[in-house]
Amino acid sequence: MPDLELAAGGVLYRESGEICLVHRPRYDDWALPKGKLDDGEHPLAAAVREVTEETGCAGVPQLRLPTVSYDLPSGKPKTVDYWLMRAAGDGPVQDTAEVDELVWLPLAEARERVSYADEREVLDHVAKLPPVTAVAGLVRHAHAGERKAWKGNDALRPIDEQGRADAERIGAVLALLKPERLIAATPLRCKQTLEPLAALLGGVPIVQDGAFAEPADPDEAPAKAKLGAQRLLELRPGSVPVICSQGKVMPTMLATLHDEADPAPYKTAKGEAWLLTWSGDRLLDASRL
Repeated sequence: MPDLELAAGGVLYRESGEICLVHRPRYDDWALPKGKLDDGEHPLAAAVREVTEETGCAGVPQLRLPTVSYDLPSGKPKTVDYWLMRAAGDGPVQDTAEVDELVWLPLAEARERVSYADEREVLDHVAKLPPVTAVAGLVRHAHAGERKAWKGNDALRPIDEQGRADAERIGAVLALLKPERLIAATPLRCKQTLEPLAALLGGVPIVQDGAFAEPADPDEAPAKAKLGAQRLLELRPGSVPVICSQGKVMPTMLATLHDEADPAPYKTAKGEAWLLTWSGDRLLDASRL
């Protein structure tokens, strides 16, 4: 079985509704901006980088889109992860060896211009979406050793060496959302998980909020999670928030936001994050980062 080639890209849109396509002289085609992942690169980071290089325009991720899979002429399988991205600024094409022209077109015209059926299907998916009105990041705190091995107040248990690496890694990904508000549950490890992200954002303050913390009594966790879900909804208006919470409340919080009873699909590993996307009061998607 040939090795899988991984790539990522974006459907970059303006507030006017226009979609960006790029012309690649090597193939003489019109396509969505995309490219291969660098070694160890997160797919979302690759998508934002490729969109910036090929269009000169920073893209702010809004929503995970369907993944496209196909075989290259060599027989090697390839997958491309796509995200819907809001255009933030304009600039010249950086990768002029790959792209020699770009156009901004209404979605229907972009669909007709694009050269590939699978990318046309991605645009068809976008055409059916309601407007994105709010985005948030939700992350479980990074690794903090073992609860049983910590002798002091559990609220003061810090992240460990692995946790610091987790926090750096997920902070770099969450920074792509351009958040302006950082909210942590009250345990120290939640605040520490957001500190690398705060530094990347130029020192954005981290506000602690007990609504996202586990209760002292585990039996109260489901009810507390529902309160956390309501608090998250209250934080949506305005700038993008990133919230750091805890493992016993996050699955029920996410299930509540989806209006689902089973929290099992939303179990979240330490240091793992979600991109949450709304249109009005409707949660369009929660995708793992």
